[in-house]
Amino acid sequence: MKNRWEDKSAKETINKYSFVHEDIALRVYTSRLIGSESSLVLHGGGNTSVKTRVKNKFSEEIDVLYVKGSGWDLDTLEPQGLPGVRLSQLLKLRDLDFLSDEDMVNEQRINLLDASSPNPSVETLLHAFLPHKFIDHSHADAILVIANQIFSEKICKEIYKEKIAIVPYIMPGFELAKSAAEIFEQNTNVEGLLLINHGLFTFGGTAKESYDRHIEIVTMAEEYIADKKAKPLTKKKFSDYEHKKNEMFRTLSPILRGLYQKKSGKSWIINLRESVIAEEFASSQEVVTWSQIGTATPDHVIRTKQKPLLLDLKEWSNTHHLKREVSSSLEKYCKDYHTYFITNKKSKGVDKQELDQLPRVLLVNGLGLITISKSVKEANIAADIYEHTIDIIQKSFVLGDYSPLNSADLFDMEYWSLEQAKLGKSKEPPLHGKVTYISGAGSGIGLATAKLFAEQGSNLFLVDISQKKLDIATEEISKKFNIGIASKKINVEDEQGVKDSFEEMLNCFGGLDILISNAGNAVEGKIGQVDTNILRKSFELNFFAHQILSSLAVKIFLNQESGGVLLFNASKAAFNPGKDFGPYAIPKAAVVALAKQYALDYGEFGIRSNAINADRIRTGLFSDEVIDKRAKARGLSSKNYFKSNLLQQEVYDTDVAKGFLNLALAEKTTGSIITIDGGNISASPR
Repeated sequence: MKNRWEDKSAKETINKYSFVHEDIALRVYTSRLIGSESSLVLHGGGNTSVKTRVKNKFSEEIDVLYVKGSGWDLDTLEPQGLPGVRLSQLLKLRDLDFLSDEDMVNEQRINLLDASSPNPSVETLLHAFLPHKFIDHSHADAILVIANQIFSEKICKEIYKEKIAIVPYIMPGFELAKSAAEIFEQNTNVEGLLLINHGLFTFGGTAKESYDRHIEIVTMAEEYIADKKAKPLTKKKFSDYEHKKNEMFRTLSPILRGLYQKKSGKSWIINLRESVIAEEFASSQEVVTWSQIGTATPDHVIRTKQKPLLLDLKEWSNTHHLKREVSSSLEKYCKDYHTYFITNKKSKGVDKQELDQLPRVLLVNGLGLITISKSVKEANIAADIYEHTIDIIQKSFVLGDYSPLNSADLFDMEYWSLEQAKLGKSKEPPLHGKVTYISGAGSGIGLATAKLFAEQGSNLFLVDISQKKLDIATEEISKKFNIGIASKKINVEDEQGVKDSFEEMLNCFGGLDILISNAGNAVEGKIGQVDTNILRKSFELNFFAHQILSSLAVKIFLNQESGGVLLFNASKAAFNPGKDFGPYAIPKAAVVALAKQYALDYGEFGIRSNAINADRIRTGLFSDEVIDKRAKARGLSSKNYFKSNLLQQEVYDTDVAKGFLNLALAEKTTGSIITIDGGNISASPR
């Protein structure tokens, strides 16, 4: 493993964070070096600390431990992610015979220098009880290969001699901290501690010394493993399904998504990890036993569950049979998980509430690694973790065996309140986990709707005829909201382009919940004199595009078997056409009928279909010339055109967006056409 320390970069970091002690700046620097290497830590894994002296409010010098805080990742660590804790108070805790997790957390919080700081790491006491100034902790892949061996201590002696000490597995917390300190004190010359089934701690008097030791010890493990000859995987037979992987995924993902929603009542994101190592592992004979042994480090269990679901599917060409196969496998997994929970709950005599039984990782023969979570971020985290786990498992069997924590110990970690806290318990927004497809999303009503739906937690797939507008919209939304977002430039009149966009959406998210068919354009002309080609062109955009989008959405909804929402941007012109505006009004009237027809034909499947009739929304459709023309036709000035309604208020694109949101959330409303126009009696249905 490459040592990435650079004196110049270290000095630049000190200058950048000149507002904090140099020790803290260097702590941030080496923490980021460790965090940037995925074979050392992944997504919140690992922790680092530094001990230094600072002055309190009374100008008294006190010893302080700065340690990584909960919720921070090492690769993006900032000084505020290192909460300072009064070290003298922490050291006193070592004299206790017992300290509960709750009391440990409380002691750490009441001794914070800043009450607004995040919770210090659950391993804070281990950092405190070791005497070194700088301490680094990782879950390095190569170390886990060694730490998960039956004869791990013997292998460590062979590799490291007396360079590191071995700590038997103990759950993180007070007991582990005391044990690690006692083992270190038996030989204070060691440069690190290898924690069985857990990871590596190194330490030193400087940030560079601790980091250098960490890289050296991991490199020695990597070299030891590399000297052993790898055994090739045995490829499993696969059905004669001839489709490509992405087609397989697009067939499978809506089925999975619907089954998960039925079991949990929540929406899920399905992720396919494009990975040769994952596909080979999932399609091997070894996967049947190797994948079911356990997680590479106990920290991973909250992200991946104890084991993945294995799918060796036979009926790819028949959706009905495929759904039955997947459902049967999922039911067995959930039943096994329930048995695991009940067995451990009884044997340990604990009162715990069972978590959801659904697997987060699936290994599919012929396809590869699929992860399922409630957000794009969580699905990617699970995929990253399990991809590294595959490598660890394979290399473990190169050395001898793979012997991670047993299910009883993993249960303790999975149901440990301090570990669950890492996932957060904040209330989810109403559209969390949903996937919304919006046409004409680059500006106007489409963009306003995209922003509002993102604010409410929905993942977005945006399409527009303008790549520039899409890029601006996507960047703006992704910076502001923590959702999954993807986009594609298409002309919604192009049926193949629309189909391609739906395939891309399935590749990104695995399914669909809400379609907002919004794209359109105002076409003018006296109906008896308008060129037939112009009228046909208007119908292509203002009617048939809505039909193409809706039919593709419904196909996904039916495969998911969990309902769905169709929302159409119609127009008040459907009920109150303007003079010389027939080429626009007529297809829009057809869209209103289309919305009602979908409500009628698919209501029994839980699919809701509604439309909005808006009027006089200041969007790109209204050039100055069009405004002047429409105002004149109604005997109005251009200035008063947008406020010419019963409420005498201008209606904005954000008002229409709210209408779409209200309809998306109205679980018992379908076949409805609502007006958002400030009040126009002439346009109201009768």
